[in-house]
Amino acid sequence: MRRVLVLGVLVAFGMLSIAVSGQAPPGPSKQSIDAMKVEKVKDNLYIITGSGADTTDAFSGGNVAVFVTDAGVTLVDSKLPGFGPTIVDRVKSVTNKPITRIINTHAHGDHTGSNPFWGGKVETIVQEDTKANMARMPEYKDAKLLPGKTYKDKLTVGSGKDQIDLYYFGRGHTNGDTFVVFTALRTMHVGDMFAWKALPFIDPDNGGSVVEQPKSLALAGAVRNVDTIINGHIPVGTIKDLQEYAAFTADFVAFAQQSLKAGKSAEQAAKEYKVDPKYKGYTASINPMFGGPQPNLEIAYKELRK
Repeated sequence: MRRVLVLGVLVAFGMLSIAVSGQAPPGPSKQSIDAMKVEKVKDNLYIITGSGADTTDAFSGGNVAVFVTDAGVTLVDSKLPGFGPTIVDRVKSVTNKPITRIINTHAHGDHTGSNPFWGGKVETIVQEDTKANMARMPEYKDAKLLPGKTYKDKLTVGSGKDQIDLYYFGRGHTNGDTFVVFTALRTMHVGDMFAWKALPFIDPDNGGSVVEQPKSLALAGAVRNVDTIINGHIPVGTIKDLQEYAAFTADFVAFAQQSLKAGKSAEQAAKEYKVDPKYKGYTASINPMFGGPQPNLEIAYKELRK
């Protein structure tokens, strides 16, 4: 079974057997629902909080952005399967406007899992490679549930205070990660291109790249008139945080290149890797299931040997 499916089910429910068998996972736990808080980011922009990958007791998925426009509510991401009703409930706590649009940052089930709750009845937008990745997921066997709108490199929807700019800057977490900019609010949702302050989880099965991620992040960090970022799983940060993460991942790629050139195995190099003290608050791995030095080095080595 594809890595992303095992990931979503295993972390959310701690039940690998369900992922392997292909059975439907159990519904959300009370703890995971209670953990979904609404927090104001700026006027008309909120997040429904996600959960860090270091937790399994209250895992709901990534941070969902709630953008209230004149025409209705735009969501960025939709958490795991089964969280649709709770998302609706949380949105109603800040506005009586209907949810009219979903933008997914990438295909993983902890960010797209509740899309089918809306039954294809709201506009859904993704980068074109993300739609292709979603089309291979069992949840989207019914093509009517797939996103109806895609873009390649950049797309603008809405205008004025309701304008949203979507950017694709290249491979990283997957091959279709969208950066969502709420233009008038100078805020960008970065999804799992920057999920946490640790080495990334890269999904090569969905086109992800350790080597190319720093370049993609650097381009995102150079977008003008952005000062605030919504991360994939951790609290809201700043554009400087994103720029720092780009440098952190670039340093890791340089380490991988040096280690490979020195003839070290990925296992040997992983034991030697240490986070530079200049990256305060960073760790090598937030959870052994989510990347860490050796898995990232193994992916980087494959890329560098091509």
